[in-house]
Order: sequence, then structure tokens, then C-alpha cells
Amino acid sequence: MKPLILTGWLMPDFTRDDFADLALDLAFFDFVWGPQPSPDALAAHLGPRTPSHSHEGATHWSDWGGGQWKQSKSRKYRDLSLAEFCQQYETVELWFDVRPKAQLKLIWLLDYFRSYPETVGRLKLRLVDLEMIGLEKFGRWDPPAVDVTEKELATASAAWQAWRSPTPLACFDLLRTDLSALPLLKQVLVDMLEELPSASTGLGASEMRMLEMIARGYSLTNALFHLRQLRHTYVFGEFELGNLLEGLAHGPMPAVAGLDDELRTTRRDNYRARDEAYKRSELSLTEFGKAIVAHKEDFSRHNPNRSLVGRHQAHQRSSVAMGSSPGRAVAPSLCRVCGDSRDGFRSRSTHPVVLLRCHSGAHRRCEPGISRFRVRAKARPGMTGFRPSLRRLRVVRHRRT
Repeated sequence: MKPLILTGWLMPDFTRDDFADLALDLAFFDFVWGPQPSPDALAAHLGPRTPSHSHEGATHWSDWGGGQWKQSKSRKYRDLSLAEFCQQYETVELWFDVRPKAQLKLIWLLDYFRSYPETVGRLKLRLVDLEMIGLEKFGRWDPPAVDVTEKELATASAAWQAWRSPTPLACFDLLRTDLSALPLLKQVLVDMLEELPSASTGLGASEMRMLEMIARGYSLTNALFHLRQLRHTYVFGEFELGNLLEGLAHGPMPAVAGLDDELRTTRRDNYRARDEAYKRSELSLTEFGKAIVAHKEDFSRHNPNRSLVGRHQAHQRSSVAMGSSPGRAVAPSLCRVCGDSRDGFRSRSTHPVVLLRCHSGAHRRCEPGISRFRVRAKARPGMTGFRPSLRRLRVVRHRRT
């Protein structure tokens, strides 16, 4: 029997030439951007169809099959829950690539399937690179299909619970665990955590990178949105990057000049008008933007009502800061030498000092002669978020104590 494919992207090639009976890209939820769905909404989406489900709104998982259902031999079972539907197949293949949206969808589904052992026995996981898109290339690459075991399920469940937690602390903690069962997940978590506001500039990685590109002469939005390797951030797509750019240009103290003013009043779902406005824009940095690029200014200090982007948004969660009260932040600390950690940091007044050290308190096993690293980071009362940079910590060497 031809397999069922659950995937991070949908291509007609999956059901062409008898490759699969059906391919589903469950795209109803966006786990990277915007308010996150409730557990009840997730359960209802994957559960059996009820009168409350809307075909027009695609609120049931089966609404994402499109015209494929006409050829599917299992179409009469489409009102079942996803887990029960999968049991109509000998093999269910999970095709997920390196994008954060795809990896979050993968851990969501694996966490869901963990409660259905009969379905788990049918699962096969394929890790797919974006270069493999197009089945004419799959024949050459032949991405391996591996069984889904308890290790994959446990890793996915831990990651899913961390991602759904109220603050990013659980995701930082997850980075210190063994995530090898899902090889693409760790880098995705790092990339997404980098999108939290920086302690020095108040901006996430994508926002900061767009400012740096504008500073180097990339004045057109197409370059900012689509030159992914040059931008070197991979979490957000074109629409999300557009929203971030508007936040940089249309705040109380803008960092970017030249973005078309019609974007202030154009509806979010008017994609054609917004695309034309983006194309008319010719961007440059304000003096304030230049100071941010030089790490001399903090964007959030002058734009205090700005919401956090991505998973932990200010309009979604009342407490998104890494800490429970202004002036006191609690963030995880990673040893930059061996990756081990036990000690977080505690702020002192409004200028915390982060002490990074291993479980033993020394790095002798990692690098002789170094016992403790100290990283200074700015914090202030009322700050909405703190992101210790995972790549650019300023490390100061101290004598052993």
C-alpha cells in the first residue's frame, strides 16, 4: 500500500507517479509567529471531525488534503482523528526539513502520536534538506527513512513542552540536554532564541541583521527579505520580516527611514498593496539606527510599547521576561567551553553580572588555566525581555579562586 506522508511543505510530486496515497501539510497553526493555540484547539484540530469544524476555515486536519482526497483510497476515513486515520496505512512517513516552522510542526506531531502506540509503530522519519525539494532530486539523494522510537518521542515531547512554556527558560535548559534523536532541532532552538531581544540593543537577530544590511547599502526590501544566506537568519519568512521592519521604521523613535507610509494604514491581509508599498520603499538608517548598529543605543528603551516577536509575545503573555519582577532577571548560563551549566545569574540592582561556570565551578577539564568566566549584561527595571547572546558573549578571564 502506498504510504501517507505528513510534511513541512506540500508538493504535487508527492502524489504523482504513485509515490504516496496522500500528502498532508498541516499548516493551520503557526508556531513561530503570533499567539499560540490553546491545548484544546490543538486537540480539536487533530481529533475526529465534529459539527464545530469548518471546512472553509480549515479547522480540521483533513481540510488540508485539497484535491488529493479524490484519488485517496482512504478518503472515507477522513473524519477520524489523525492518529486513527494513520492506522489505515502500513507506513506513515514524516518529511520535515531544516526550517524552524517545519521542526516545530514535527515535534508537535511526535508529541501527539506518543499517546498512540499503534500509530507510532507505522511512523518513519525522513530528514530532508531544502536542496532536495523536487522528487527528481529525491531519487538521487534517497533520504533515509528511520523508525520512530521512544527516544525520538521523548525528545520531541520535551522540546514541545519547553516551547509551550510561558518563558524561554525551558528552551535554554533544553539546549543542555541530549537532542541527538532529532538532529535538526538544536540549531533551530538556538536560532529562535536569538530572536529574543538582545540585552544591548533590544532587538532580535533578524531585526539587527536587517539594520546591518541597510547600513551596508541594501536599501530595497527584496534584498532584506529574500537574501537568506546574506541575512543569515532563518526563523521568519517574508511576511514576518515585513512586520519587523515596520516596527523598526514606524515606532516612536524609528531606526529606519524610507519605508512607505501607506503600510501604516494598509490592511495586513491586503498582500498586493503591501507588496507594492514595500517595493516603493528605499531604506536608510536614522542616526538612532546607526547608534543601534554600533551598540550604543537600545531600541526598546525609546520604543517601550514594542511587543516581543515570535513565540513569547507581550500581547500573548503577561510575563515574558526571564524573571518574575523588574530589576531581577533569571537567565540560564551555559559554559562557553564545555556547554555544562548549573548556575544561572542573579541580578544585582539593575546591573546584573552573569557568572558562567560548569557544575564543578571550574573549566580545568575543558581548558587549563581558566576557572570562571564573567559576562556583563545590561538590565533595567521594566525590561520586557533578556536574551543572553548565544554567539556573542563578551567573556572576561579571571584568576582562579
